[in-house]
Amino acid sequence: MRAKTCPVQILIFGDSILKGVRYENGGYHVEHDWQRAFSEEFGVRIENYSRFGNTIGKAMKVLRRTCEKQAEGREIALLELGGNDCDYDWPEISANPEGVYHCRTIPEHFAASYREAVSLLRSSGREPVALTLPPILPDRYLNHLCSRGASRENLLKWLGSAEELSMWQHTYSCLVRQIAREENVRLIDLRLKYPAEARDLEPLIGPDGIHPSASGQKLIFDVLCDDARAVLA
Repeated sequence: MRAKTCPVQILIFGDSILKGVRYENGGYHVEHDWQRAFSEEFGVRIENYSRFGNTIGKAMKVLRRTCEKQAEGREIALLELGGNDCDYDWPEISANPEGVYHCRTIPEHFAASYREAVSLLRSSGREPVALTLPPILPDRYLNHLCSRGASRENLLKWLGSAEELSMWQHTYSCLVRQIAREENVRLIDLRLKYPAEARDLEPLIGPDGIHPSASGQKLIFDVLCDDARAVLA
C-alpha cells in the first residue's frame, strides 16, 4: 500500500552511493530507478546533490548555498558522507610507501564540518538525517586498486594488511554515529543492516569492493523506505 502523500522535499548530500553508482564490467554506471521509485512511493520531491567522489568539504559548498534560503515547507536532508573523506592518494602511496600520508579529510576536520552541516540545516528550518557508511570488502578493493596500476607490494607495505582499508572506513562510520547521538540527529544506521559475515556481504558489493551491486542498492533502498514509512506515514 502506498504511504500517505506528504508535502515533503528530500535533499540528499552524499557521494556515489546515494548517487546510484555501480561498478560493472570495468566501468561505472548510474542507476536512478531507486530515486524515482522512492519519490513515487512516498509522494515526495527529491533534490539529489550527491556526487561521485564527494567529500564533506565539497558537499559543504552546496549545502551552505542551499541553507542561505529558509526551507519552504518540510525539508529533510540526508547526509551520506565519509566514504571518500577516509580515502587516500593510492598512486602516491604506491610510488613511495615510505612516505607519511593523511586521508582526504582528517577525522577532526570531518567531525567539525559534519556538525556545521547539522547546525546550518537546522537553522535554515531543515531536518538533518545522518547515514552510517555501508561496509566495504577490503581484499576486493585492494585488487581493484592494483588493477588500476598500484603496486600491491607497496600498498601492503604501507597498510600492513588489506583489512586496514576496512577498519579505517569503519572508523568514519562510527564517527557519524557518534555525532548523530551527540547532536540528537536522526540516524539511519545503514551499516547495521548489512550482514556481518563476509560470505553474506559479498553479493551486496560490486567487483571494486566499495560500490553496491544491484542487490546492494536494493538493500539501501529498502532501508530508506523503512525509515521513511516511520517518518512520513
